[in-house]
Amino acid sequence: MELIIESVSKKYKGDFYGLRDLSLEIKTGVLGLLGPNGAGKSTLMRILSTITRPTGGKVSWNGIDITKDPNAVRRILGYLPQDFGVYPHLNAVEFLEYLAAIRGLDYKIARKRIDELLHLVNLHEVRKKPLNGFSGGMRQRVGIAQALLNDPKLLIVDEPTVGLDPEERIRFRNLLSELSGERIVILSTHIVSDIEATATDIAIVNQGRNVIQAAPSELLAATAGKVWEWLIPSHTWMEVRKQLLVSSTIQSSEGVRVRVIADTQPSAESRVVLPTLEDAYLYYISANKQGATA
Repeated sequence: MELIIESVSKKYKGDFYGLRDLSLEIKTGVLGLLGPNGAGKSTLMRILSTITRPTGGKVSWNGIDITKDPNAVRRILGYLPQDFGVYPHLNAVEFLEYLAAIRGLDYKIARKRIDELLHLVNLHEVRKKPLNGFSGGMRQRVGIAQALLNDPKLLIVDEPTVGLDPEERIRFRNLLSELSGERIVILSTHIVSDIEATATDIAIVNQGRNVIQAAPSELLAATAGKVWEWLIPSHTWMEVRKQLLVSSTIQSSEGVRVRVIADTQPSAESRVVLPTLEDAYLYYISANKQGATA
């Protein structure tokens, strides 16, 4: 299985581009699509799910152009959009039966599939409870169940953990990892920890363009030797923040322990430390912004 995105652009009114010449090659596993808000992630998700047509470029599923033949991907697609709505007075079984009927699934097959999915997303015990009594995380799990109704080979989830509490987020990430064995999963988010826990491949996008696509280990290796930590007096914190790319800070009674990303040692007191995926993400986004303004 492969999904090939070749020089895809999406132009809106006023010469605004949601995407510009973006290319990716996606194979079985979890692709983490990372980027700041407004980077073009949701535009790409809508194009891949055939909701939006690209202005230019080509998207192919196993060699088939999905713009010319959208049903080629719709038949094997599961999609959880960022704004997933439910009918609040239906219970989980009724809601999933309704969606299965809309998609033309056989009733007996759908009933069996729904029962399996509710066990998979850990909602079987509350399957008869109205959806307006579900937490945000429980509704997201209903969202994953509806995306899996047709046992898709391509699963797209857009910002699935926004607003979830830490426990729900971890459960959701574990579920995505379990689902990735025999399908392509595209996880679009700006939350780096979600990608770190699940992705086998990562694409960083910014301002509608692909900054880099690489394995997590490659991104970490490329950032090695560029992450520094040291303790600074509290009164110098704002000055350091203005001059350097700060990844994180920890306040203490002794001052502020800062973590910065820089090609050279920023201070004689600083020491190099192992990078995290968040460090790598900030490094590439910062380099991309500097290149765009150079």
